[in-house]
Amino acid sequence: MKPLLLSILLAAAVTARADDPPYTQVPAEFAGQYSPGKSPLTFTDGTPVKTAADWTRRRAEIRAEWEALMGAWPAVIENPKVEVLATTQREGGITQRKVRVEIAPGQTGDGYLLLPAKTGKRPAVFVPFYDPETSVGLNEKPMRDFAWQLAQRGFVALAIGSPGGDARKPVLSPAAHCQPLSYLGYICANMWHLLAALPEVDAARIGIAGHSYGGKWSMFGSCLWDKYACAVWSDPGIVFDETRQSINYQEPWYLGLDPSVTRKPGLVREDSPRTGAYKALVEKGHDLQEFEALMAPRPFLVSGGAEDPPKRWTVLNHTIAVNQLLGVTGRVAMTNREKHEPNPESNDAIYHFFEYWLKP
Repeated sequence: MKPLLLSILLAAAVTARADDPPYTQVPAEFAGQYSPGKSPLTFTDGTPVKTAADWTRRRAEIRAEWEALMGAWPAVIENPKVEVLATTQREGGITQRKVRVEIAPGQTGDGYLLLPAKTGKRPAVFVPFYDPETSVGLNEKPMRDFAWQLAQRGFVALAIGSPGGDARKPVLSPAAHCQPLSYLGYICANMWHLLAALPEVDAARIGIAGHSYGGKWSMFGSCLWDKYACAVWSDPGIVFDETRQSINYQEPWYLGLDPSVTRKPGLVREDSPRTGAYKALVEKGHDLQEFEALMAPRPFLVSGGAEDPPKRWTVLNHTIAVNQLLGVTGRVAMTNREKHEPNPESNDAIYHFFEYWLKP
């Protein structure tokens, strides 16, 4: 998609009606179409989900099935420890605290807490990524400084990096008995508690956002921890697609961890087969359209690029159907760009989405 066309589509989404949820209009060519795989609106025994009460039971069933395969979390830390290592004043009156936070039992991670100059309770966004410096605009990687940009718009923002410092070799707490991607979701639960406890933050208005690896991280965090009010997932790959190099949930640092074998990195092939929970999920017919429905009825935006093009609306239609059953609309959003890398238009849509739903 050309940048001009993207700009036109984004502008149309914003201006459709001033009070409309942004970016939620399904293109006509994908309306009513559903990606293959298990429907979140069908119980495992084949019984259809017909009521909100049914959905409550089906939601618990989906979560239990995925958790059984991904493994168990340690106990969530309700009061994570925070050590302030340094404080810096940045432009616009934003206070930047370099912090060391308790991300899991016996494990800490360094990051940054950005506090706008505004008074009173404010919304907040947790921004996980490979490294926190990128998220707060302290290096030269463009268009990935979500935390810094949101802080300039009045949001408290917390940014941390990979547990252990290497995304491909994540360090899990000894108390964890789960796949690394589920463990990242566990960290999100703890970071929600950290933000919710801050006197500057309104606990009812906490969101989460990430790009690529951070997009997968934020997806699993927001789906598994339902206290996040809304979420943005930037081009994570919202469906298992073994033809795409970057939709690599099969890797041991995501869902393919297996104590008996370590697969060769890359696409699934004869000499590098599926392993770990990913193997079991695929063999049992699971895919991300049922997992993502755990967000319902909370709003989320897929900031789609090369991995999540417009055809991914057929995946999102599953969650839209759940929301319709629950009596809500306009909670599932997507924008699209040609490349994996974020650009000014796609990032503006992210910030507008949070402004709409969290109202700084």
